[in-house]
Amino acid sequence: MTQIKQLISGDDFTGFYLLKELEVKLTNGGAPKDYFDIVLCDGSGQMAAKLWDVSATDKETFFPMGLVKVQGVVQTYREKLQIKIIRMRLATAEDGVKMTDFIRSAPIAPVDLIHTIQQTMNSIVDEDIRTIVSYCVSKVEDKLDHYPAAKMHHHAYFAGLAYHIVRMLEIGEFICGQRPFLNADLIKAGIILHDIAKPEEMIAQLGIVTDYSLQGKLIGHISLASNWITEAAIRCGIDLDSEKVLGLQHLVLSHHNLGEWGSPVQPQTAEAVALHHIDAMDAKLQMVEDALEATPETEPWTPFIRGLENKPIYRMKL
Repeated sequence: MTQIKQLISGDDFTGFYLLKELEVKLTNGGAPKDYFDIVLCDGSGQMAAKLWDVSATDKETFFPMGLVKVQGVVQTYREKLQIKIIRMRLATAEDGVKMTDFIRSAPIAPVDLIHTIQQTMNSIVDEDIRTIVSYCVSKVEDKLDHYPAAKMHHHAYFAGLAYHIVRMLEIGEFICGQRPFLNADLIKAGIILHDIAKPEEMIAQLGIVTDYSLQGKLIGHISLASNWITEAAIRCGIDLDSEKVLGLQHLVLSHHNLGEWGSPVQPQTAEAVALHHIDAMDAKLQMVEDALEATPETEPWTPFIRGLENKPIYRMKL
């Protein structure tokens, strides 16, 4: 079966894939007709696809998170690869495929990721900071081992959030060793807490986000996490006006850096500056890694990467 990352422009192919996203849209020209705007995925990557002239039966048959058998052709549209679907049907039990065959997962086992996060949390020396972090993590402990870190930009796969946190902790440990003026407890706490409310912000199945929750749409993960820090302090009898609580809230509230990126405030402590750049470094390098892995080795350039100012990445031949 042809993997998505192996498809190149002009390929005619047939294979099984997961309908990651599906939306009914109307064509623009002439008499408007319904069509499916689709994202197909497997363990190697994903690609946009179109099924034209859909019928009423099609609209009652196909839904997101369904396995399908697709016959299609790969085309280039606006410098991006896109699949024109010729035929599509639902996968059946006789096909011998299962959902987990098409799910991308973090390259480290979730149990090991959670163990690393737990170890780091236990290593926080300050009791109040450790207590607050533990309380916030407990709010999502049933989801942390499988939730993605985002819908599409980075670590958007099974256990992606825990993987993102662990990779950031590795960077944070190095930076704290190089810059000992940084408070290691705050760096560890900020890394664990910065996206801890993502599982409450997003609705996901097997690492694929299908929608945002009501809380996610109306409040968002940054404000949710800040509220959890306040809740933890109140429940655990920690002074809300202490610099520990304010420092943790500031780390979370400022980690996106700019208002247009979702931060109510900009980083104004040394640890907040470090956290923002640790987060950005891991997220952006993961975007590059994912794009390179999903691009056929015969292609010198990746598709445009929205999170990198919509630039493609060139694969050096060294």
